[in-house]
Parts: sequence; C-alpha cells; structure tokens
Amino acid sequence: MSASSPHPYIPNTDEDRRAMLDRIGVRSVDELFADIPAKFRIDGLDLPSALPELDLTREMSELASQNTVAGNGVASFLGGGAYRHFIPSTVGHIISRSEYYTAYTPYQPEISQGTLQTMFELQSMVCELIGMEVANAGMYDGASALAEACLMACRVSGRHRIAVHTSVNPAWLAAVRLYARGPGITVDITDGGGLTDEHACLAVQQPAFLGDLIDVWTLGEATRAAGALYIAAVDPVSLGMLTPPGEYGADIAVAEGQSLGWPVNFGGPWLGLFTCREQYIRQMPGRIVGRTSDLEGRTGYVLTLQTREQHIRRERATSNICTSQQLVGLAATVYLSTVGKQGLRQIAGRCYHKVHYAASLIDGLDGYSVDLEKPFFKEFVVRCPRAPAEINRRLLERGIIGGLDVAEQVENGMLVCVTEMNTREEIERLAEGLREAGRG
Repeated sequence: MSASSPHPYIPNTDEDRRAMLDRIGVRSVDELFADIPAKFRIDGLDLPSALPELDLTREMSELASQNTVAGNGVASFLGGGAYRHFIPSTVGHIISRSEYYTAYTPYQPEISQGTLQTMFELQSMVCELIGMEVANAGMYDGASALAEACLMACRVSGRHRIAVHTSVNPAWLAAVRLYARGPGITVDITDGGGLTDEHACLAVQQPAFLGDLIDVWTLGEATRAAGALYIAAVDPVSLGMLTPPGEYGADIAVAEGQSLGWPVNFGGPWLGLFTCREQYIRQMPGRIVGRTSDLEGRTGYVLTLQTREQHIRRERATSNICTSQQLVGLAATVYLSTVGKQGLRQIAGRCYHKVHYAASLIDGLDGYSVDLEKPFFKEFVVRCPRAPAEINRRLLERGIIGGLDVAEQVENGMLVCVTEMNTREEIERLAEGLREAGRG
C-alpha cells in the first residue's frame, strides 16, 4: 500500500483521487458535492472510541436485549403484513450451507447449477400454489411486487391509470404510488366501482389488510368488463385453504413470501412472489430460470427472458430490480418442500380455527366488539374501549405484544393476528389482558 494513502484500509492514494477528480472535471471533493445544500451535509462523524471485541459484544447484546420479541414467555398477536409462522429445522440447515448463503445472482450458470435449480423449483411450486402459469425467481418484497405488477399492467394495456382496491395494505399502496410517480401514472382508490376504459388494472388483496375475505369473483368480473387486468395480492399460507388467484381469473398475482420459512426479522430482507398468465411473460419483471439441456443431453438451468436493464437496453427494460433475494427464496423452496400440500393445508386450518377461537373470546369481553359475521382467515379487527396504543402498552406489561393499531382505518381499531404459533394458553392470556386493560 502506498505511503501516500492517509487511510490504512482505503487503497486510493492522493494521486488516485486527483486523477479521478480530473477525469470528471471537478477540482475537489467539496466541489463534487456542491449541489447538495450545506444544511444537509455532515461535517464529520462524532463516533465513540473503538472498543475491544469483548466489550463491543457486551454492549451490542445489551442494546439487543431492549427489543421485545415473541418467544420465551412473550406472546405476539402482531400481523398486518409480517407474520410469525413455524419454520422447520430443515430450512436453517440447508440455507446455512456455505455454497448457498454466499450465493448471489447466478450470472455464470456453469458454476451455479444448484442455485439455479432451487430457483426453478421455487418458480414451479409458486405456480402450483398460486394457480398461475408462470412465475419469476422473486422480487424485493410483496409491496414492490404489487407495484411492479401495476406497471406491468400499464405496459400490457397501454393505459396510464391504476385502480387499487381499499382492501390493499396501506404500506403496499404507498409503494404503488411511489413506483407510479416517475412515469406519471395516476393511482385511484376504489371499493370496486368506477372502473373505466382508462384503467390498466384493478389490484386487490385477499385476505384484505383488515383481515376480512372479499368477493374476488365479483371484482374480477367488474375488472374484465372494463377491459383491465386483474391483479391479486395474496397471503401464501392462506392458499392452503382459500381459492388461488388463478381460479378466480387473476391475470397477475403476487405475494409476500416471508411467511414461507423466513422470520419476521425486524422487517427484512423479504421475498416478493410474482406470477402471471403465460401470454404476458415477456412483460414480467425480474428474472426467470429456465430448464434446458446441453449438447450431451444433460439437464441444465439458465437465466432466461432477462428483462431488467442490466441485461438489455435500458429503454427496453421492464424493471430495474438489481438485487437477488435468492437466500430468502431458497428458504421458501425448502419450506414448501418440507411441509408439502397437506402440511400447508394443516397450517392454514390451525390458523383459521385458532383465530376464530380468539375472536369469539374477545367479542365476549365488555367494551370490545368483533364483527363475527364477516369471514376472515387469520386476522380480525377488534373495536376497543379506548385507544389501541394504550391497550397495547398495558398488554406489553403482561408480556403480550398486542395487535396492530389501525385506529386510522377503524375507530379504536386493533388488528389482531393469530397463527399456528399461538397456543390456547396465549390466546386466553390475550383475552384476559384485554379485559384488564379495558377496565381503565
């Protein structure tokens, strides 16, 4: 390393930096960042002194202990898009193998056959699960998958308005709006009516963000009557029990794959599942793995129909997705292979029965109400006698992570989620905790 480098771990010398600045036509690093207003620049970092590894480990452990997480006596009923499901030990064992956990986008198929095969198997299982004809190898997450689906519908139809049903998660809606802002596409919110020949698609969520099951058949008929594409966002675990999108006429279907063998993990990384009808495959974003054979007739796997801008001219790209979620995708592949069709059906059934037991208990509490007339899968809204934030604070004191505060959507509303991970004792603890919190 050159002695003229002032930083021991940054190999660029003063001469290197000068050459780079000269090449791009600026005199200094300060001039390079001159377009950023001074108030947004950081003049140095006030970092504490370095610690020995033992002390650093101790400090980080103390910080981590401030988090309240499910397990070890803490019950969680938090959902709203992130779900705690059982993860078979096979998942951790396989994804911890070094040949997988260091894998990235398999640009060189000749040395990535194992990774490519698992991606192909995931695509195959996702098609079967969602009831669609083709799937890609994964997107960033469910929200970005939905946004990409809406843009894809605009390309297919040539229209420039997007209709999003009120059933869609507000966070996912925000992603759709963000993606639509650049190309100047209008986003309309609807309860299913008002579709016109200007709309490229209608995007719905089943089950809805607030837990109830919507009439996806009637909405599909209204979408087709307007000549638009029908997009469904689904909970993949629910498909162990509910009708898949392919059977109620969806043209594009997406899902958040986190539930399939991946922990909530403080918000990511996650896995967007993306499927569509075969006729739209050339407008599908992301990557597709295909199975082929070599000159000697041996089975091989390759990336095909790569429509992202790293592989083709930018103006022809359908997406600029630039990273690979393959480690999470591998977890989903192992999960689905482990639990199988019957296992997924059993998991969905346990979620359904446990959540309805919880709803019946809570609806019987003074001051609380649940609309038991609406069908729901694993989440439901509780109307609380006071602000959900206060209720949740009281629950946390009892070692219970309560439901999601949805008071913006429903007055004093709390979205409660129950999965196969919640025991009968935990559900009854929740009901008792709500009873006590409701007394003031």
